[in-house]
Amino acid sequence: MTFDNISLFPVTAAVNADDHLTLGGCDVVDLAREFGTPLYVFDEDTLRGMCREFVAEFGKRYPDSKVAYASKAFVNPAIARIVAEEGLGLDVVSGGELAVAKAVDFPAEDIYFHGNNKTPDELEFALDYGIGQVVVDSFHELETLDEIAGRRGMRQDIMLRLSPGVDPHTHAATTTGILDSKFGFSIETGDAAKAIRQSLRAANLNLVGIHFHLGSPIFELEPYALGVEVALNFLSQFKEEGLQLREFSPGGGFAIGYLRNEPPPEISEYAEVIAASATRLCDELGFGTPRLIVEPGRSIVGRAGVALYTVGGIKDIPTVRKYVSLDGGMGDNIRPAIYGSEYEAVLASRMSASSEEVVTLAGKYCESGDVLVRDITMPVVKPGDIIAIPSSGAYAPSMASNYNLNGRPAIVMAKDGDARLIRRRESYADMMMMDVV
Repeated sequence: MTFDNISLFPVTAAVNADDHLTLGGCDVVDLAREFGTPLYVFDEDTLRGMCREFVAEFGKRYPDSKVAYASKAFVNPAIARIVAEEGLGLDVVSGGELAVAKAVDFPAEDIYFHGNNKTPDELEFALDYGIGQVVVDSFHELETLDEIAGRRGMRQDIMLRLSPGVDPHTHAATTTGILDSKFGFSIETGDAAKAIRQSLRAANLNLVGIHFHLGSPIFELEPYALGVEVALNFLSQFKEEGLQLREFSPGGGFAIGYLRNEPPPEISEYAEVIAASATRLCDELGFGTPRLIVEPGRSIVGRAGVALYTVGGIKDIPTVRKYVSLDGGMGDNIRPAIYGSEYEAVLASRMSASSEEVVTLAGKYCESGDVLVRDITMPVVKPGDIIAIPSSGAYAPSMASNYNLNGRPAIVMAKDGDARLIRRRESYADMMMMDVV
């Protein structure tokens, strides 16, 4: 049996004889009963499959390419271990994400440390671990890192994050490559040129590459081609000043499907545009073939994760709206509240039930804006039903909070009919552990 929005769910999604949604061969109603809800279920086959698809699609078009998982989308030791096993690098943006990498002995040389305001302690931690590249994002960081490396008597490999001034036409809060952005050295203002020259002069830093990131999620292909063109044409003027472009990264930001009628481009389409643009321009401008680094996060982990909730109170306001309250909400998925993000949902405990009414799936948090899915057509639901929201693996668990002092949800990894706990549910004691009376 199939359902009409199956493309949004993990590749193993199916419906069993009990009319329940299954993920990784596991009945989600059984998972909800065993682990409680809210519950995030990650499908291992989908996660590994996306890693392999990125490696294959970019590798066949640009042999010297490296796929680095953008861990801000969501990382914990179980996810990091799978990423390492699949041969990907890791993009971290904090000391905490680096600590996860260290906990699983992630290869240090394959780690790229991003972020617009890394602290001295985080930089010290990164150098202690021996990471491959620090992606420098400000003049303050450039000077601080040069000083730290100098005290250690070493030269640290770095990349510079540039802002090419290209609009990817995504949400304003997730657009990062334009002039008005906190990220990167702007080409338009002259900061990028200044940063390159300062890096080349730095006694304790080794400028090995250039990075830019346009934003996320990007449903269009043209911004990547334009970004590559702007960046490489700009960089060509520095060859005579000593710039050797060993690594080049157009970032990530690849989209996933959240709504059945808004499919994203295929990974192969992203790969074709980026690889072709980089190959042509590097050849024309005499850069040779620098290593091409791409940094997918959402597009690797997003589809692999499904959020499960239990229906509680139902409030029907005739001719206005019917609210179906769930036992989670903005505390475990804040994206709808801050980005206006839209999701699909299914009645996972009665998959074949006919859709009959328009409802709004509301969260349990004390905010009127705590709505997960607004005005969706669903079967008639009742308290105790299990609702599943697909495409929830990225930026939902990683942005979760303890608002209203609710514990963050448990997370399981499903494969071949077995589910293992990869993060236990946060208890009241956990939430008070750092408090001092």
